[in-house]
Amino acid sequence: MLSSYPLIARRAAMFTAAAGVIMIAVSAAVGGAKGAVGGALGVALVAAFFGLTLLAVSLASRRSQQAAMATASLTYLVKIIVLIFLVSRFQNATAFDDRLFGLTAIVCVLAYSAAQIGWSMRLKSLYVEPDRER
Repeated sequence: MLSSYPLIARRAAMFTAAAGVIMIAVSAAVGGAKGAVGGALGVALVAAFFGLTLLAVSLASRRSQQAAMATASLTYLVKIIVLIFLVSRFQNATAFDDRLFGLTAIVCVLAYSAAQIGWSMRLKSLYVEPDRER
């Protein structure tokens, strides 16, 4: 794993947390208590997904870069399957607003991705390791 990746992930997580707080407030204003619960569940889902991916990829990267890539691909597939299951399962939920849940999750995913891209572009790091044997 790139040595700068933990810094990028930490900054992206802080940006996403701010977006999540804003989305919970907007969800509460739009949907009341059920909207706030839906927004909070959306934030929790995104935090769990990205946290587990970060943990799995960091553990796999200790073995090799190929293992890290395979782990990232596998966790992406698992997250999509779990998301499809959750969306179908909670489609007609009455305990929380399912639309605000989905909207909050989408906004948080976009915020995390945008922050990762932004911080990656700002940091000066080598993406090709120079040949050390010369």
